Amino acid sequence: MRQFETPLGATPLNPDEVEGLKLKHITTRAELDRWEQDNIQDAIGWLESRQNAEILDEKFITLLHKKMFGRVWKWAGNFRRSNKNIGVEWVHIPVELRHLLNDVNYWIENKVYSHDEIAYRLHHKLVWIHLFPNGNGRHSRMMADVLMSDVFGLKPFTWGTVNLTEDGMTRKQYIDALMAADEQDYSLLEAFVRS
Repeated sequence: MRQFETPLGATPLNPDEVEGLKLKHITTRAELDRWEQDNIQDAIGWLESRQNAEILDEKFITLLHKKMFGRVWKWAGNFRRSNKNIGVEWVHIPVELRHLLNDVNYWIENKVYSHDEIAYRLHHKLVWIHLFPNGNGRHSRMMADVLMSDVFGLKPFTWGTVNLTEDGMTRKQYIDALMAADEQDYSLLEAFVRS
């Protein structure tokens, strides 16, 4: 059975999830990261070529994950079916996602927060729910960026301008910002998304 080391704050895959790897020649984390990144580049191309449509619904959220990871993982675009070291219990994912989407629509309609704050709160809550077995951070960052560009007509976030899948000081700052947001302190995340 394959095992892939996980960077700081990443959620390990269980054996059944690892078996969902489509590319059986992948044996290292570096190879996995490269193939996933290639798949994500394809998803970016898909995002740029599609007609703007509703993004704040379960269908788009799962389709985006499938576009980002579907060439690498069989379970891409499907909610996780196991509990993890973070995230809600897997059986609560659809309900928690519905609550989040209702909240985000309310925030937008009623101008409760700035555009940036709505987007980084969406990002944080998607990570907190932890919809999928893998790729939640990358997926939720892309969701925040799509919200910024498609809904608000603004530039996407810079997210520290480095690859956040690799261990390092910037990833630690990002994880620390998410952990502070778990305690309702969004100041670190607010600073990080535009750093």
